[in-house]
Amino acid sequence: MNAIPIYKIDGRQLYYTFIAGCKKILEQQYYLNKINVYPVNDGDTGSNMAFTIQSAIESVLPDKSFTITANRIAETTIMNARGNSGIIFAQFLFGMSKETGERESLTIPQFAVCIKNSIPYMYEAVANPIEGTMLTVIREWSEFIYTKREIITDFNQLFVCSKEVILKSLSETKQKLLVLAKANVVDAGANAFVLFIEGIIELIYTNSIRKLLRSKTEPLILPMNNEHISEEVKFRYCTEGILRKLTIDQRTLSLILQQNGDSVVIAGDEKIKHIHIHTNNPANLFYQLKNVSLITFQKADDMLRQSEVIFNRKWKIALVTDSTCDLPQELIDQYQINMLPLNINFGESHYLDKITIQPEQFYTLLSQYSEFPKTSQINEKTFVKLYAQLAAQYDSIIAIHLTDKFSGTYFNSQKAAQAASKEFNKPITVLNSKNLSGSLGLIILRVARAIEAGLSHNEIVLMAEKWIRDTRIFVSVKTLKYMVRGGRVSHIKGFMANLLNVNPIVSMDKNGNSFVFGNTFSQKRNMERVMEHLYNICKDLEVWNYIVLHAQNMDAAEWYTQKMNEFTGKMPVAVVNISPVIGSNAGIGAVSVALMFN
Repeated sequence: MNAIPIYKIDGRQLYYTFIAGCKKILEQQYYLNKINVYPVNDGDTGSNMAFTIQSAIESVLPDKSFTITANRIAETTIMNARGNSGIIFAQFLFGMSKETGERESLTIPQFAVCIKNSIPYMYEAVANPIEGTMLTVIREWSEFIYTKREIITDFNQLFVCSKEVILKSLSETKQKLLVLAKANVVDAGANAFVLFIEGIIELIYTNSIRKLLRSKTEPLILPMNNEHISEEVKFRYCTEGILRKLTIDQRTLSLILQQNGDSVVIAGDEKIKHIHIHTNNPANLFYQLKNVSLITFQKADDMLRQSEVIFNRKWKIALVTDSTCDLPQELIDQYQINMLPLNINFGESHYLDKITIQPEQFYTLLSQYSEFPKTSQINEKTFVKLYAQLAAQYDSIIAIHLTDKFSGTYFNSQKAAQAASKEFNKPITVLNSKNLSGSLGLIILRVARAIEAGLSHNEIVLMAEKWIRDTRIFVSVKTLKYMVRGGRVSHIKGFMANLLNVNPIVSMDKNGNSFVFGNTFSQKRNMERVMEHLYNICKDLEVWNYIVLHAQNMDAAEWYTQKMNEFTGKMPVAVVNISPVIGSNAGIGAVSVALMFN
């Protein structure tokens, strides 16, 4: 080692050291995914760690001050942390920034005390700390640094000498956790920290900051890859949230989280909390938390579906849709449909459609809030991640989304599919349903049954185009108040319609645009008119199936069910509450029928 000795480390040196460690993790994220078996066998530790640190690599600017740079790194990683290990690592960096004090630079003794004092931040963040994980390796590394604080004066030498300690600590994770010994792997999160330190040591040996900043890294999103024994998924959703304006203390927050699941981690301070939990009901959890905090971010990964993709996929073709697809959960699970949620915001509060907020909860909030909720599309990165995971396990993928006239979700899915298809050399077809809600649900169900029947990818895509053309939906709106609040109807038209007691019937045209099918002076008359229209157009057509949908209007849904049963001789596929994203405009009391012809 010929590196120039470093007796003090300032903000710029901290930054380059941090970048070197992060890039080493990025290079090995696929391997970290592969060995991930704890706390759940979901193969995403590498991807989560990559997401956690990528934001800091891209956005943090170094300052000469150690304190300022440490604070910037900590704030960015806390905000963008993902997964159990990502949040623990971010909390360690957060603790380091808090314990630094106001310093332009640190000597080794000062650094050692800072690192040692950061350890409680990690342990206090985890509701049930387990040794043999990242916690242990970081703690034992910090203890080594502390014991050498008066012996070693050069930071380069200190980091190089610490490698033996962390490698030993990492190897011992197998002995401390039975699940690791059973799979014959070390802990993935702990390994990520070891890679971080190894990246720093590589920078010491190369002594080339220019080369570090120019170096390329692997793509951020990689497929899950797991070859270990499948475990039963106890809690379905790996859930995270960012909480602000918290009115309860950490102990009370931890108790609430522990009552809702396990793997509880709480990072941050009194101003902002980043929570992590495995739970079966994220919607109930966040409905509780909305009363004690402002929820500005939520994530909920479906670990059950991820496990099925790896260990228990039923067919060779994966099926993808979005949360505007109104099908009951039992059918989504039966056909292993991958459904990504659109985003819903009530003011500053953020939710995931049908995952962290269910229709019943949404309609309660809709009646309470004066501010109209805003919805936003699924971003391209979310689709890239999903398609990478699915392409690693399936022969091909078919995705069908709500009309492109209502959302950019279809276009984002298309762009992601093109990239993933090229990367993995697998067919990925993305279709514009030109529909939404129950009509999208029927298209997805028809495709799912075709996949079940063993039809080929190309055969299904060809038939899906016909099924899209043969699907209709008719929505009877009880009041235009919500369309006015959402900006889809002008205030003047809304006022006149209310004055005249006009109730519109809304449908979709062949291009996926909504249009007013008719107007009457009551919702009951609306529904009768829809049935009259169906009697006329269905004389020479056979109804394959239908779905009845409503927004907190079960009486109207039962009326439609009875009339459609008499008309078709069939019971509906389902009677469901309309998706919150769609219901925000249709409004409370809306009811609809969606049907597909043979």
